[in-house]
Amino acid sequence: MQLSWAVFLLVFWVYPGYLQDIPPRDDVARVARFVANQCGWASMATISSRDPVKGQPFSNTFSVSDGPLGSGTGVPYMYLTRLEISVQDLQVNSQASLSMSLAQTDFCRKYAYDPQSPLCAHIIFSGSVVEVNDTEAVVAKNALFLRHPEMADWPSDHDWFFAKMNITQVWVLDYFGGVKTVTPEDYYNAKPYKLHLGKSAMKCPLRFCDNIQLWSEVYFHSSGA
Repeated sequence: MQLSWAVFLLVFWVYPGYLQDIPPRDDVARVARFVANQCGWASMATISSRDPVKGQPFSNTFSVSDGPLGSGTGVPYMYLTRLEISVQDLQVNSQASLSMSLAQTDFCRKYAYDPQSPLCAHIIFSGSVVEVNDTEAVVAKNALFLRHPEMADWPSDHDWFFAKMNITQVWVLDYFGGVKTVTPEDYYNAKPYKLHLGKSAMKCPLRFCDNIQLWSEVYFHSSGA
């Protein structure tokens, strides 16, 4: 675990552009993966199960993580409690949508993009929220507690569990001309990050860049994380 922390911190310090460059707008699946990895929270809309808004859309905010910045899996994991009102909706109807926007990052502020502007890239996942167990629960815990360390201290008597969005469709708004769609297969096959180095930039030492994914896999398969 200590090695993994050092590796990811080194990515931030030595190659910050590697983590911050949004993919080309026409590479829609990569844009979607980039947004999902950069965002730390999402708005989740469920179908309300309680009066007086029973049967109506109900939106709420949740912390999410698909893994370390710069090396995510694309799977939006969440740490949920059955005491929460939206989770109670999911117990009746697991279908939901999950929205994430680069408005929560420095990207849109840097270019003065309004959050509603399509230039401030945002994505919407359609699908269902399902609990994860066993090995995948360990992966989810590592992903979430790395990005949201406060979660480790949340009350232990709140019936917490790890969950993920089981994605059936990805919607992307990142430019003018209307929404774009991505299949789950294309989304998960996409590689959101590619290192772009100028002629004067230093080269990756010891095949550093080629091994980022390897170190990521070591982190996620570490039972001590």
